[in-house]
Amino acid sequence: MKLMDFLVAGAIEPEMKSVSKADAIRELVSLLKKTGTIDDEASVSEVVLEREELGSTGIGEGLAVPHGKSNSVGKLVAAFGRSEKGIEFDSIDKQPVHLVFLLVAPEDSAGPHLMALARISRLLKNREFRDGLMNAKDKMDILKLCESEA
Repeated sequence: MKLMDFLVAGAIEPEMKSVSKADAIRELVSLLKKTGTIDDEASVSEVVLEREELGSTGIGEGLAVPHGKSNSVGKLVAAFGRSEKGIEFDSIDKQPVHLVFLLVAPEDSAGPHLMALARISRLLKNREFRDGLMNAKDKMDILKLCESEA
């Protein structure tokens, strides 16, 4: 599974405005709504926020992978956001988050959902990939990096 199999090209935000976890999730869900990949922005945000209540998806080193399942989406989709100033995300290392991949999967797609989480986790363990995301000039550079991932 490749990142571009589920990352929505129009749902990439290189300059997130949000400073809180809830606002960041809503900002990325809003991008998915604008691209037409989800039906109900409010219910998707609620599902992802409910998942966050079980434990933060801020995995440390400035990274977060919030996710959830909803029938407001027809297939597995993801949005990406970058914040230079950082987002308070209750991360395991207590540090602000700078890179956020938001995943939304249909209710009945446990396999693809887990495969996508694993793919993102592997990519984000690669310092060169993380640095590339942080140093990309704009949305097009981020998209090119995501398209070229091995």
